[in-house]
Amino acid sequence: MNRNIIIEAPAKINLTLDVKGKRSDGYHELETVMHQIDLVDRIHIQPDTSISVKSNSPDLPNDSSNLAYKAAQLILQTYGSGEGAAIFIEKNIPIGAGLAGGSTDAAAVLRGINVLYNYNIPNANLIDISARIGSDVPFCLQGNPRIIMDENDLRKDEKVKGSTCVARGRGELLTSLNARFLPWILIVKPDFQLSTAEVYENFKMDQVYKVPDLDAFIKAWARYDIIEIAHCCENVLETISTVLCPEVLAIKKQLEKMRAIKATMSGSGPAVFGVFENHEDALKAQQIMRHSYCETYLVSSYGRGD
Repeated sequence: MNRNIIIEAPAKINLTLDVKGKRSDGYHELETVMHQIDLVDRIHIQPDTSISVKSNSPDLPNDSSNLAYKAAQLILQTYGSGEGAAIFIEKNIPIGAGLAGGSTDAAAVLRGINVLYNYNIPNANLIDISARIGSDVPFCLQGNPRIIMDENDLRKDEKVKGSTCVARGRGELLTSLNARFLPWILIVKPDFQLSTAEVYENFKMDQVYKVPDLDAFIKAWARYDIIEIAHCCENVLETISTVLCPEVLAIKKQLEKMRAIKATMSGSGPAVFGVFENHEDALKAQQIMRHSYCETYLVSSYGRGD
């Protein structure tokens, strides 16, 4: 048994997001391209006799309403023999932003407890558990995040790798795309949280005026044409999220005015990301946007790509 695990939990952005209809189970049928970025939480896990979750963020719950806690419960109930886990979440990803902050923490807990107790659970089984936790958690289990066994071990022998997938269904049906590195992504989150449930509840397909062209996106991705990739970014949930939070549209316009190739909302929002062609423009935009939005992050893809 390992004594202490520290694992990175990367955020994701939705490069495209389309809603195909309402499912019989009440969820929406999605088709989205998800991409991991190097804005990360760090999850510290130690063996214990019970489950506990603490964080540097006072806004995170410490019970089963926290997806990380739920993940620990499920994996320990399914594979454990009375073990617990003391979990500390070093929170860097904005909460309620559309960046899968809760889902990626849950995925990291599944990975970390599997390593901590040497359960050797096959990845397919972990994905089955993850789908019971939340729609984005199966994607967040993809890739190869940095795992640190102690503060002096950076696991340099293991390649840290992010993931990009087309996700369908509720988000649990995944098709991997080739690794590509997007070097300059500026994320801006207004001081406002959007409820995912409220966004989907108010979403109306007949109000969508433009849908993502997934085929065009995949071709641009295969060519590694960053400009065309950015132009293909589209999110149909903007039709309702910009009504619930008008700052989303204002941020999109500001980023594009500051030479983002294109700016798009991630997930159900309200975080917006702009894809830039060069570091100079991205850095200048970051400096300007930080005057109005403290949660502004200049990031890249997680891992280096091919």
